[in-house]
Amino acid sequence: MAKRQVFGEEAEKKKGTHRKMAKVIISTKSSHGKYAFKETMVDQDQVNEFIKEKTE
Repeated sequence: MAKRQVFGEEAEKKKGTHRKMAKVIISTKSSHGKYAFKETMVDQDQVNEFIKEKTE
């Protein structure tokens, strides 16, 4: 069965509720010389701030 297509204001409202996310992978090096990776999902608009926080 086909979905009903939505137009106009209703379509814009549904589109606005979807958040665009980005996967950020931060690597750290331990004192033993091994690397560890940590994955985090962040809002696409917050990526630069998140990276600045984690790398300082």
